[in-house]
Amino acid sequence: MTTTESYSTKQEILAYLLKQGQATAQQLAKALLISRQATQRHLKNLQNEQLIEYQPMPVGMGRPHHVYQLSRQGRASFPHSYDEFAISFLDTLTDMVGEEQVRAILRQQWERKVVKYRQYLGNGSLQERVAKLVELRQREGYMAEWHLVVSGDPSNSKDKFVLTEHNCAIAKIAKSCSFVCGHELEIFAAVLPECIIERTQWMNSGDRCCGYSIQAK
Repeated sequence: MTTTESYSTKQEILAYLLKQGQATAQQLAKALLISRQATQRHLKNLQNEQLIEYQPMPVGMGRPHHVYQLSRQGRASFPHSYDEFAISFLDTLTDMVGEEQVRAILRQQWERKVVKYRQYLGNGSLQERVAKLVELRQREGYMAEWHLVVSGDPSNSKDKFVLTEHNCAIAKIAKSCSFVCGHELEIFAAVLPECIIERTQWMNSGDRCCGYSIQAK
């Protein structure tokens, strides 16, 4: 199968899941007239690209089937005009009430987000909460990851983590209205109050990703 054919089949799978909501590999193979083996290969690739996700469906006493559906990122891969609408809306709102009032409105939104984040992170260890923070960011469409920085100084026992976001779920909006993502650092600091958090990279400044240093005080 050529690269073009492979890409076309993967797009057909995504389109089918968008229309039907969910499907098993057998249903996809039958609908797209391709082999079960080829279907499984495409599904594996789509999973690796984080465009689809699955959940097991019990079938009698046998091995459960996997039911596939689009992930948030998979849905976002289809053409839409959400960003354009949001940018236009913010521009109109700024013209009507002024930038300072818009900033105040956004701050209220961030404060609500902080409450949601705190509830999800819970009271586990710092590493557990950093991992959960990254999970939340991934669900919101950010290609986020984290890793522990091991200190070479044996006298320094304080944990330090690096949180990296390789894409921005609101990139177009942030480029048009930079203050929209300006509170991100404040949100992280609010949900991890026992840490010193610094922004080390920022796509708005031309970096290839957004990066944050998180270290226990």
